[in-house]
Amino acid sequence: MRVATDIGGTFTDLVYVDEKGNVQVEKSSTTPPHFEKGVLEVIRKSGLNTSEIEEFIHGSTVVINAITERKGVKTALITTKGFRDVLEIARGNRPDLFNIRYEKPVPFVERYLRKEVEERLNAKGEVLVPLNTDELLQVIEELKEERVEAIAVVYLHSYLNPQHELQTKEFIEKHWPGVFVSVSHEVTREWREYERTSSTVLNAYVKPIASTYINKLNEELQQLAQSRNYIMQSNGGTTTFEHAKELPLYMLESGPVAGVYGSAVIGKEIGEQNIIAFDIGGTTAKCSLIEEGEMKVSTDYYIEKDSKRAGYPVKVPVVDIVEIGNGGGSIAWIDEVGSLKVGPHSAGSLPGPIAYGQGGTEPTTTDANLLTGRLSPKNFDYPVNLAEIERAIQERIGNPFSLSAVEAALGIIRIANANMLTALKLISIRKGHDPRRFAMVAFGGGGSMHAAALAKELGVKKVIIPFASPVFSAWGMLMTDLRQDSVVTYKSMLSELDFEAISQEWTVIEDRLLANFKRDGVEETVLFLRFVDMRYVGQEHTVKVAVPEGAWDEQTVEEVKERFHQLHEKNYTFRLEDTECEIVGLHVTALGQVKKPKIARVEKQGEVSGALKEVRSVYFEQDGWIETPIYDRELLPTGQVIEGPLIVEEKAAVTIIEKGQSLYADVYGNLIIDTGVQSNA
Repeated sequence: MRVATDIGGTFTDLVYVDEKGNVQVEKSSTTPPHFEKGVLEVIRKSGLNTSEIEEFIHGSTVVINAITERKGVKTALITTKGFRDVLEIARGNRPDLFNIRYEKPVPFVERYLRKEVEERLNAKGEVLVPLNTDELLQVIEELKEERVEAIAVVYLHSYLNPQHELQTKEFIEKHWPGVFVSVSHEVTREWREYERTSSTVLNAYVKPIASTYINKLNEELQQLAQSRNYIMQSNGGTTTFEHAKELPLYMLESGPVAGVYGSAVIGKEIGEQNIIAFDIGGTTAKCSLIEEGEMKVSTDYYIEKDSKRAGYPVKVPVVDIVEIGNGGGSIAWIDEVGSLKVGPHSAGSLPGPIAYGQGGTEPTTTDANLLTGRLSPKNFDYPVNLAEIERAIQERIGNPFSLSAVEAALGIIRIANANMLTALKLISIRKGHDPRRFAMVAFGGGGSMHAAALAKELGVKKVIIPFASPVFSAWGMLMTDLRQDSVVTYKSMLSELDFEAISQEWTVIEDRLLANFKRDGVEETVLFLRFVDMRYVGQEHTVKVAVPEGAWDEQTVEEVKERFHQLHEKNYTFRLEDTECEIVGLHVTALGQVKKPKIARVEKQGEVSGALKEVRSVYFEQDGWIETPIYDRELLPTGQVIEGPLIVEEKAAVTIIEKGQSLYADVYGNLIIDTGVQSNA
């Protein structure tokens, strides 16, 4: 049996699959700050036989929560003499150009905890000044007095030669055993001093938190089962608990990314190579683009970046994902100029929406969907007081706008949809993609509820609501391989490339990744994928190009050059045939291929009428109250088309189909929605 759990802001999800391919799901409330308790609770609630667990895969928000809530540990930075203020200087480009009150991001390490040590390498990685261990010892003593819990070590050009960082790490561990140390060459081997420093500091900032959490979870799991335990990473693959403790920053977006990976798997299974993955949970909505079956993985990732804030760079491989603070628990409120807002603040799992009856007093998207009949009180684990919901929406939202409670509830839904549509446009239209070429895979507790309406407005013709959609991110983890990425700086003009040197560098990177797998006890077959980061000479940023395996020669160079021209034209609308091309980085992805469950075919016979649960009034934007048929997803016969308006209910989710749209269940148990968009693409 393979088991996957995913911790979200509101719920902790579980999916398990046995050797026959049978899939079962469960949900329970997330339990901050002791997240491992929620994991154990959802395992208990599922009733599975823990002695049969062979592999356990886990996705967690522990790292991103610690960073965004500023709940990491007291962290220090040791760096090359003259470079203590790299974090403060950051970048000169300002996102909010005309804001005279703009402020740069506040560093995670205060200046008095940023220490300089005498050492220096040149731009080729050659030692100019040896490491001064006497100064280093003095710095360690100062940091001991400050009761620092974690140290980030970032030396100039150490991505080329980590000799001084390795010496420093060994020296610190000798003179201060027990303190957590992060060295930059282990976090990232790419150039860009500020980005490398930021990433290493963030890794150090959360390392004790992540280590404590993983250790607690591991202890609890060992009492339940003798399973192989893995953690989902932001790059779309899994890794061992031990590796995750050393590089917790690689877990930054572990939960959301699993759903994107699962969407790619579903897409391949049903013949859809171009997918917009769309996940609505209790706290956030997330979306990502999959083109030709491939997820976009980049090291140009930022947290807390928006139109007014520069954010913090994270130079580790992360699937390209857009996230906004809008979900089922997002609170509706009126700002100081009288505009209705929904999110980013969430009611979470405690107290939760008013509907939960656990002390929540502020109306949320979930409450609005209840009042408009889209959700049924019968499907909640708690007694739902509709009168209390109506009163709260009327008083807080309806009265200020002279609206009825139902009209105010519809307003909340429309604002939430507008916010989510903005995120969908950011990942598609704003990046030059025509949404009409894509299908949408919608999942999470709220994905199926909003997807059909949003897809229609975006111009997407087909929506897929996968089986196990409320816990689909956890299901996606069951389909992943073990994965490690290594991106190293390697500068060379394409016309001057040394074939022997680059072939040797590929081998060195692959051998290092293979050694990491073996050290972690991974015995699976390892597949290597190679990419180069390229640009035209004189450009600042790069395009990632997939390259063939094997030794390089003139033919390889011509093939890579043409691929680069094509990708550059696709991304930026032009190509410069006569301009010199330059390689600045090598990227190797190592995949430890594990045996994954097959997606079972589920053919259900019968009539649609046999799946009808009830008919109830539902409030739709264009048509007001409509008597709407409600169907049970488990009983829908395969392949039979139903015309909207209608609602399909399942455990922990509903799918809403508007007038002019239709739906059927396919042979895998997915719901396939025709949104009514006439596509000429």
